[in-house]
Amino acid sequence: MNLSKPLQPTLLADQVYDVLHKAIVSGELPAGSRLRIRDVAEQVGTSVMPVREAIRRLEEGGFAEREPHKGAVVKGLTLEELIHVYDVRKVLEREAARLGAERITAEGCARMEAEYGFMRAAIAEGRLEDHLRRDEAVLTALFEASGNPVLVKTIQNLWVQCRAYKTLGIKSTFDSSTSNEVLWRYQGDLVEAARAHDPAAAVATSDASLEVAAEEIRRRLAAEKSDADEAVASA
Repeated sequence: MNLSKPLQPTLLADQVYDVLHKAIVSGELPAGSRLRIRDVAEQVGTSVMPVREAIRRLEEGGFAEREPHKGAVVKGLTLEELIHVYDVRKVLEREAARLGAERITAEGCARMEAEYGFMRAAIAEGRLEDHLRRDEAVLTALFEASGNPVLVKTIQNLWVQCRAYKTLGIKSTFDSSTSNEVLWRYQGDLVEAARAHDPAAAVATSDASLEVAAEEIRRRLAAEKSDADEAVASA
């Protein structure tokens, strides 16, 4: 990883936090990566004080944690925790989708359609991180139409918690599948539901999309358990 981007002398702690936070949520700094204060300071070109403050904020936000004999490390969600995140997302996003489909304006629909077009182009060109950003922009346009900013912010915070997993899932789907329909089908259906002001269709689509993701996590959990059982049996 290259953290050598030059920083301005003002608000250094904020800037270091932004650099580290972006690296964590993009997956560039995976779970378990050590955040050595002096190493980070050298890479970003600051003293240790703003780095120490930035890492403290990452710990407060749940992006880093202290481990014995290691110091601060990037905190990751276990697959079990991800299942809980997706369960909560399903509850919140179905409500945001329902309200959004009922209340969205013509301008909101146009915004969804534009972001959906950008997302399809990103998939076609293999720009997978941009695809994820546009995917979330499609959903944000719909959810903001709900008129509940607290609901939208809560959902966005959950997206951040599972973004590293989502990035890996997108890359896996793109690399292993001859058809990438799953990367855009549900968003297209949401655009159609918004156009039709059809809350039932929006809820059904939101539920289906999240269930596909949750099922993949369950599959990985089952594989991990099988591997662990085999290791115990052969010990």
